[in-house]
Amino acid sequence: MRLLTSTLALFLSIIVADASLGHENPGLSARHNRLAHRDTGLEARATAGSRRCPNRSQKVTTPVAPNFAAAKNLTSTTNKAASTPAPAPAPPAPVVPAGVINVVSHCGAIGATQQTTALTGPNGRLDWLMCGFETPGGWQPPYVRIQDLITHSLSSALQSPNSPFKACNPYLHIFEKYGQQFGIPAIIMASFSMQESGCNPNTVGGGGEQGMMQITTDKCGGAPGGNCKDPDFNIRTATKFFADTLASNGGNILTSIGAYNGFYVGLTKEKAFAARWSACCRCQNNGDYLHQFVNGWLQNINAYGPIKLGKYFNLDVCPAH
Repeated sequence: MRLLTSTLALFLSIIVADASLGHENPGLSARHNRLAHRDTGLEARATAGSRRCPNRSQKVTTPVAPNFAAAKNLTSTTNKAASTPAPAPAPPAPVVPAGVINVVSHCGAIGATQQTTALTGPNGRLDWLMCGFETPGGWQPPYVRIQDLITHSLSSALQSPNSPFKACNPYLHIFEKYGQQFGIPAIIMASFSMQESGCNPNTVGGGGEQGMMQITTDKCGGAPGGNCKDPDFNIRTATKFFADTLASNGGNILTSIGAYNGFYVGLTKEKAFAARWSACCRCQNNGDYLHQFVNGWLQNINAYGPIKLGKYFNLDVCPAH
C-alpha cells in the first residue's frame, strides 16, 4: 500500500513539473514555430530565385531553329559589297539605213547613200571604193563579199522601162544559167558586158578582146567553130574566169571587179593613168570604174547618163575609136 502511494506521488510530481516548464518557457515554443516558418520562406525564395536565374546548362543545350532568312540577307549583303561596279554601257552602234552596204571599214567612212549620185551610192562613196588610190601605197580595196553588195536582180531590172540592160535581154537566160552554175549573180556579168561592150556580141576591142564580155584571145580555146564571140561560149568563159578570180582574192568582190579593169592591190593613180600620154590612150585604167559598176549598173542605172558617175573621167581625153 505504501509502495503504491509513493509511485502515485512520483507520477503526479512529474506531470506538475512538465506543466510548470511549459508556462515558464513560452519563447522556446514560439522560436520553434518561427524556425519552421523560416524554412518555408527560404524554400519560397529558392523557388522564386530559380525564375530570376535560369539554368545555364539548359540554355546552352536547347536547340535553336536556324534563321535562314537572316543568313540569306547576310550573304546577299556580302555579295553586294564585294561585287565590282558594272561597266559603263557601250555607246550605241551607228544606225545604218536600209538599202545601203554595211561592212566593217578600215578606210574611213563608207559614205553610202540610198540614192546614187555622181560620187556615191548604195555601195559606198567613190573615194572609199578607191581607198589608197591617190597615195604612194596605192589601191587598198575594202573587204566586201559578194553577198554584201546592194544589187538588183537582172530579171527585175529588165522589167523597168528605163533599164539600161535592154540590149542584154536576148541573153538573159544565158546570164542566169551560168550565174547559177558558178555562183555569180547574173546582173554582175551583165554589168561587165554593159561596161565593156554595151552587151554587143560582135564587139572586138583594141587589143583583140572578143565579144560582149571582151575576153582575151588566150581564153578562146574550145570556142564553137573557133567563134570566140559566140554568146553562150563568151558568157560562160567570162563567168567561170570571174568566179575563179573571186576565189583567188579570198572572196573580195571589189578586188575582183577591179581586176576585170586591170586593177591590182597597190596600183597608184599615176600608174593607172600613165598610158594617157602614149599611143594607146584608151589603155588607161578607168579611175571611175568601180563606182560606175557598183553604184551605177548594179542599181539598174546607166553609168554614163543622165547622171555622169565619177570624178576622174580620165578616158574622156582619148580620141574615139
